[in-house]
Amino acid sequence: MKTFSILGQEINDNVKPYVIAEMSGNHNQSFEQAISIIRAASRSGVNALKLQTYTPETITLNCQSDDFKISNSQSPWNNRYLYDLYSDAYTDWDWIKGIMLECKKHSITCFTSVFDETAIDFMENLNTPAYKIASFENNHIPLIIKASETGKPLIISTGTASEEDIVEAVDAARGAGCTQLALLKCTSDYPADVADSNLLTISYLKEKFDCEVGLSDHTLGIGVAIASVALGASIIEKHFISDRSLGGVDASFSADESEMKLLVSETERAQRAIGKVNFALSNREENNIQFRRSIYASANIKKGDIFTSKNIKVIRPGFGLHPRYYHEIIGRASLSDFSFGQPIIID
Repeated sequence: MKTFSILGQEINDNVKPYVIAEMSGNHNQSFEQAISIIRAASRSGVNALKLQTYTPETITLNCQSDDFKISNSQSPWNNRYLYDLYSDAYTDWDWIKGIMLECKKHSITCFTSVFDETAIDFMENLNTPAYKIASFENNHIPLIIKASETGKPLIISTGTASEEDIVEAVDAARGAGCTQLALLKCTSDYPADVADSNLLTISYLKEKFDCEVGLSDHTLGIGVAIASVALGASIIEKHFISDRSLGGVDASFSADESEMKLLVSETERAQRAIGKVNFALSNREENNIQFRRSIYASANIKKGDIFTSKNIKVIRPGFGLHPRYYHEIIGRASLSDFSFGQPIIID
């Protein structure tokens, strides 16, 4: 497995998951709300805050034809035109330096998804530590090539992509010099149905592409994120808002502070629990062997008495003869005296 790290922080499935809070448009065009999201993210214990660097003009056209209208009754943005949606959701580029400084102040790594080449030029001037390619851009091969040429770690989400699309994106990245690549299994629906997560894909991607693989999670709750860790996810990305009651373009499927804090702690617990194939007892478990079953005298037994189901039992605790010998000694004469409640020991 090729190594992957951001700002020197090693990311793999042998350490706790790297959790990314995705701000997206949850700042609601308020710099002050963006700052409050950063502070809430810090309190929740995430590793990184991720931005989205685009403008309405760099991501779409100001066109009112049906091609540019969202027609999906299940979408929180149904009937909206793309340009209008992105006008509400984009992050003012004049804020980004301040956001990065605030993140640094709170010991959170800050990087961004880029949506066109000008965003890469802009973020290079701010010395971003990594880049993300969003699901809907994973077919933008020129963008992937330019991001790869920076030499920065690159994360690519796989939503909406076929396996062949992913191969093309990975080949483009590596062909352009990307040596640190991670993929995020993603279901590009908002919110996504848990049943569409298909988390087994994580281990498949990991083996096929020999890179770190994580989850970009659009489901509600934290169950899918926890399950992904058991399948090898080393990165968890989830949309984040300080308070869902504030509303916003992504608020309905974003984790709030308490939910994100739980996600951070429970995915770490999941990672620690995976371990390895092992039948050795832990130190604490060794102390509990006494609670296993063994053979005890259930009545007073004199030397020469016959062992029967009336005078011996397989019970807890475990200081007596192993239960495998129960049928072997039934019908045999005792070679010793045993008092009621005494373990049966046969030398």
